[in-house]
This record gives sequence, structure tokens and C-alpha cells, in this order.
Amino acid sequence: MKGKMIKEEFDCAELKWNEAGLIPAILQDSLSGQVLMLGYMNREALELTLKKKEAVFWSRSRACIWHKGETSGNVQRVESIHLDCDADTLLVKVRPAGPTCHTGDISCFGEGSELLLDRLGGIIAQRKEKRPAGSYTTYLFDKGIDKILKKVGEESAEVIIAAKNEPLKELAEESADLLYHLFVLLEERNISYKEVFEVLKERGK
Repeated sequence: MKGKMIKEEFDCAELKWNEAGLIPAILQDSLSGQVLMLGYMNREALELTLKKKEAVFWSRSRACIWHKGETSGNVQRVESIHLDCDADTLLVKVRPAGPTCHTGDISCFGEGSELLLDRLGGIIAQRKEKRPAGSYTTYLFDKGIDKILKKVGEESAEVIIAAKNEPLKELAEESADLLYHLFVLLEERNISYKEVFEVLKERGK
């Protein structure tokens, strides 16, 4: 892509800061390419981003440094930062640890149906970490790998049965159940669902 990848020794003087000493920073999922949010960084926020390898912004509403996800746990792990051709905008490629938007959406710009699996994986990861009471996902993680494997096997059989019968709507429903339990299995084994996406992308080349 055009522009420069910012290294730790990058000279902030090369950037074109606005009159408030800020520069817009666009967060993009490094795997899916989805635009996640737009924030602003001052020099301190950029330096902290480079140091922590997690996105840090300047909050214009609170007038303070804002480490994205520090409270919620939905941090944005930085893989690379690129400078556009005019040196007045940053593109920050990240691996989000959970939903980016405060509404719980993957992106602050909304999400389409193609991002539902991405959202599902993020929610399951949160359930594993926080274990909210009354959650079926929490129940599965508490029961452990054997219970999860049993459910994957059961749902696989249900998909096969549904595929041979009518109405076919049941096939879609059973497939959704299987996908959900498969994502739980991946999370239980500490394999990110995004690793599966990477394999699919590689096979599609």
C-alpha cells in the first residue's frame, strides 16, 4: 500500500498535525480489512501506541489520553501503522481483542451479515474470559472440553439429519448451532477463529 509503516523510531515531526495538535487515526482489522473506528492521536498517544503495541488515542470529549479497551478488555493490538501520502492521516492495522464500538458492534460504522461470524467469535471470547452467570456459553466452558466435543458431535449429527429432511429451514438452523459450538471449541483450545479465516483466505488464493 502507499505510505509508510511507522517504526518505533519514527519522527513525529514528519506528520502534519492539525491546529489542535492531533492527527486522525483510522483503525482497520488487519485480517478482515473492516474499518473499525476513527480516533485522534496527539504525540503522546502515538508514542504510547508504539510503546504498548495497542491503540491509544486522545479523547477530545474528556481531554485526556484514552487507552482503547483498557477498561472493557477490548484492546486493539497494533500490527502496523501507515502514513498516507499527505502525511496527515494514520491507518492503524490491528487485531481487535473484542468489539470495537461501545455499542458492542465489531465496528463503529455498523456491520453487515458478512461480519456476523467475526462478531460471534468476539462474543464467545468475552464469555470465556468473563464467565457471566446464566450464560449457556459460560456453562460450556465451565464443563470443559469433553462437554464441548460432545455438543459438536451432536450438532454435526443434527446437520446431517436435517439435510436429508424437509423443511430445509431446519438445515440452516442446525448449521447455525454447529457453527456456534465449533467456535466455542476453537476458543476452548485457544485457537482464534481468525486463524481459520486466515487458512480460508490462503486457500482462496
